Amino acid sequence: MGPVEQPRPVRVAAVDCGTNSLRLLVADVVLEGASARLTDVVRTMEVVRLGQGVDRTGAFAPEALERTLAATARVREALLEHGVPLDAAHVRFVATSASRDASNAHLLVDGVRELLGVAPEVISGSEEAGLSFLGATGELHGAHAGPFLVCDLGGGSTELVLGDRGVEAARSVDVGCVRLHERHALSDPPTPGQVEAVRADVRAALDLAAAEVPLERTRTLVGVAGTVTTVAAHVQGLPSYLPERIHGAVLPVADVLAACDELVAMTREQRAALGFMHPGRVDVIGSGALVWREVVARVADLTGTAEVLVSEHDILDGTAIDLARRAAVASP
Repeated sequence: MGPVEQPRPVRVAAVDCGTNSLRLLVADVVLEGASARLTDVVRTMEVVRLGQGVDRTGAFAPEALERTLAATARVREALLEHGVPLDAAHVRFVATSASRDASNAHLLVDGVRELLGVAPEVISGSEEAGLSFLGATGELHGAHAGPFLVCDLGGGSTELVLGDRGVEAARSVDVGCVRLHERHALSDPPTPGQVEAVRADVRAALDLAAAEVPLERTRTLVGVAGTVTTVAAHVQGLPSYLPERIHGAVLPVADVLAACDELVAMTREQRAALGFMHPGRVDVIGSGALVWREVVARVADLTGTAEVLVSEHDILDGTAIDLARRAAVASP
């Protein structure tokens, strides 16, 4: 009997165009039965603030589109540098909350197609939730108890997804760090009245989510995306943004709630001085922290959980895995 042939990796690229940031993952993916193993080739993030003003106007601002397409041009350069073919079999560009709301989303679609050779997919909240869950939980089985509640806190929306081996319930709600910051015109720092108004919005959104997602079944709360990881950096007092310290961190609920309160109370100048704070997140981290605080407090009250798990793996990783699976099905 000859040697067992090892699964061959496929190189794919996933682009996540959110309300606040545009992120790229080029990864070599090995499929092993129902599981997948990813090796990062390159992972980048640019704050483009595509959702600037969308909650108010219902359309992309010209300058926001310009920033986003300029970042997409840099994505093209990275794909060519790392040998990723510019086709739908190897590249998937997903656009989320702001693109679902914008009346002129076709301008983004046309611009991306021209640059990358693939049309961006303006995915639904439920598909966004499923991809986030796939990316966040792929490595957790056996290490942490399910069911998992994955909270993907973005710029325009927040996805709450419950499941163990797969998605069992999900809901996307329109509360995100950019949307709430703009909706309530938060001052520097926000006033108590503004804080309470944001919290009321989030509590109402969580009530909607809880009608579809049984939050009380959560065994492990998993937080993903930039607000959550930034709060995690603050909890740990990191001198700079250190993904290796943030990914997989298990943090006490009390410390997460306290860190959220501290970030909300800070001035913009104080937040900007934090070594781990991305410049593009300085003005919206307060509203994001208010969303994350409400989620953590709600789940802790319902389940008695004392810890929160933080993951750097999210919709990008889920999109890369999904793309590799599509490629495997399509190949003879």
